[in-house]
Amino acid sequence: MTAPSQDMVDLDGLLGNTPVEVADRPAVTGVDLAKHPSGIVPVLQYVLVVCRLDLKTIALHARNAEYNPKRFAAVIMRIREPKTTALIFASGKMVVTGAKSEEFCRLAARKYARIIQKLGFPARFAEFKIQNIVGSCGVKFPIRLEGLAFSHGHYSSYEPELFPGLIYRMVKPKIVLLIFVSGKVVLTGAKVRDEIYQAFENIYPVLTEFRKP
Repeated sequence: MTAPSQDMVDLDGLLGNTPVEVADRPAVTGVDLAKHPSGIVPVLQYVLVVCRLDLKTIALHARNAEYNPKRFAAVIMRIREPKTTALIFASGKMVVTGAKSEEFCRLAARKYARIIQKLGFPARFAEFKIQNIVGSCGVKFPIRLEGLAFSHGHYSSYEPELFPGLIYRMVKPKIVLLIFVSGKVVLTGAKVRDEIYQAFENIYPVLTEFRKP
């Protein structure tokens, strides 16, 4: 597996008030501990597909849209209800972040599709599908990635000269995790949100085992 693209990891610097990764986030009050024994609930993103797009046209004519190809190869668009941010790529891939559920994601995606349709693109909501759910969170402690990679070599690859995170391929559920020394964790490859939650609860005891003193 090649190193994940940096835009999948550092989106929080681009999304303003809608962070993708949450470091040092306190345990959420009211969390269902039967489902989330760690007390941490990963933040979710949703990856969808639409037709090919002209990003310059979208950025010029859509409201609340920005496009700086030298910084990031996608249009960043925001809507207030539901409060979400979309990353819209020329290939037609759209990442919706900030949605609290699949239902809100679909509602937001429908609104983004209408915006794109009004600009003359043949985007149809019927063609949208959730391809990938991405979760991210912080465990609030640093992690010894070298030790983790050594002990879990069958599942891990860690080449810090190429990519700063450890890539952990979980078998069940089939999820890829990006684990950083800071304690940030990105989980990707899920089709349903419970796979993200289960993968995090599976990895959390492992991360505590390799907690830096």
